[in-house]
Amino acid sequence: MFILYALPVGLLLGLLLGGRLSGLAGVQFRWAAVAVVGFAIQVVLFSAPVIATVGDAGPPIYVLSTALVLVAVLRNVAIRGMAVVALGAASNLVAIVANGGYMPADPAAAAEFGRGAETVYSNSRIIEAPALAPLTDVIALPRWLPFTNIVSVGDVLIAVGIAIVIAAAMRAGRSSRGEESHGPAATVPSGNSPF
Repeated sequence: MFILYALPVGLLLGLLLGGRLSGLAGVQFRWAAVAVVGFAIQVVLFSAPVIATVGDAGPPIYVLSTALVLVAVLRNVAIRGMAVVALGAASNLVAIVANGGYMPADPAAAAEFGRGAETVYSNSRIIEAPALAPLTDVIALPRWLPFTNIVSVGDVLIAVGIAIVIAAAMRAGRSSRGEESHGPAATVPSGNSPF
């Protein structure tokens, strides 16, 4: 749910940078079906009937679905901002694999949210000393935020990357429109800026 914050932030940033919403239509995300399959597997995996019965099959299914999404993201790494998304997704996947197919949650952060040990399958597990601890869910968001939760560095990178993708696409929409109206002189010079 944390990535939901990236959508309004990216849109606002895009507008502040003079971008246009129409630029979002120009984003060509390849292998979208692979990402959709990965997300769909997770939706099914974490549905009430499945989590109660999946047992030991849950972690490998979760790893597979997460890997599918990462493959689709890597296929689109040329899109500005997608490299940051890929770094975050890879960070999460490495932490999940290193911890047996679960994303560990910091016990102190989990206690802050009143979370205890899961009684059914969950992609998250409270672990005292997880492998690759800095990459796990260790960041407790403020309780007053909507959709507040415990997130990882990977989640933050994914959200930042998505915001960059949105803002950059909106700016590209502005420059494309400028080229149509004013000719080549209206192109935006490329630089080291992520936008």
